[in-house]
Amino acid sequence: MNGFISGFLLGLGLIAAIGAQNAFVLKQGLQKRHVLAVSLTCALSDMVLIAAGVAGFGALIAAAPGIRVLMTWAGALFLAVYAIKSFHAAITNRSALNPAEAGTSSLSATIATCLAFTWLNPHVYLDTVVLLGSVSTNYGPDRFLFGLGAVTASFLFFFALGFGARLLRPLFARPAAWRVLDLLVGLIMTALAVKLAASA
Repeated sequence: MNGFISGFLLGLGLIAAIGAQNAFVLKQGLQKRHVLAVSLTCALSDMVLIAAGVAGFGALIAAAPGIRVLMTWAGALFLAVYAIKSFHAAITNRSALNPAEAGTSSLSATIATCLAFTWLNPHVYLDTVVLLGSVSTNYGPDRFLFGLGAVTASFLFFFALGFGARLLRPLFARPAAWRVLDLLVGLIMTALAVKLAASA
């Protein structure tokens, strides 16, 4: 289960970083509009991308083993930079989420917006196809368990964010809540970067 747990933790750490997609899901949850559809769209998109990364990099590494070392160090560097950005946000961020009140967006328009946030963000490819895919090669035959862990984290996170948002209205009206989340993400990314570098 080590591969599953590592995939779950890395996937959760990457997904939890505050970005446009998460803010959109949180906003929909706070407004209680199309929450199931939005959460499912995000999670299924991640599943497709993670599966592509795990499968694609497995074949690539088999053909060129030297790439694994290069991608492992690249992944460690990426995580370190991610951690620094999270710590910086935790220190400097003074803004709170201020979602607009629910409008009259149709389900199709909402899904289209959600897909745009997901698939038009270049970082989603770095996080899922490149980073998770390259890290999965460290787990050999257990790389699919690693991918399953990352997919599980995605489903749990997006559904918890979407449906739990209504309970967090008072909390996320305060900037301190975002700073705490950024701090936790930074700590997770730092630990994973060190572990990845040690395995290179």
